[in-house]
Amino acid sequence: MDFYDSDRQLEAQTGASVNLIFDVEGESGFRVRETQMLQNLTSRSNVLLATGGGAVLKRENRDMLSQTGLVIYLQISVKQQLHRLSRDRTRPLLQCEDREHKLRDMADSRNPLYEEIADIVFPCLNRGPAIAARVLADRIHGLRETKTSDTA
Repeated sequence: MDFYDSDRQLEAQTGASVNLIFDVEGESGFRVRETQMLQNLTSRSNVLLATGGGAVLKRENRDMLSQTGLVIYLQISVKQQLHRLSRDRTRPLLQCEDREHKLRDMADSRNPLYEEIADIVFPCLNRGPAIAARVLADRIHGLRETKTSDTA
């Protein structure tokens, strides 16, 4: 499969960072561009797509994702996010004084939307990437087998 990160693709297409797009066009301008990029990427075949965290906020995006492929929600706690993002200064919505509070607010609004469209909810826990990938691959394989036997 070809791997695409929608934010990186948007940056490559515009020649501007996500931060700059947010600065110039605001979140609403960024979300319009994000939806256009998702339309482009979900129209392709044999794609593994990583979306930005806020892509699920628009109904149009949720519908597009759920209608065009298998949706996996990589579930992670706010505590894990804080640890992983402790040195990251590239996320415009986290350029605030109380990152933990902001992440909790975002989780409260986004997590139910992720769960709404997810074919698989995958708790990341404290697994290393190799183990997590192996466990997730087994879950995907099991889901495909179930769907195949349901249609047989």
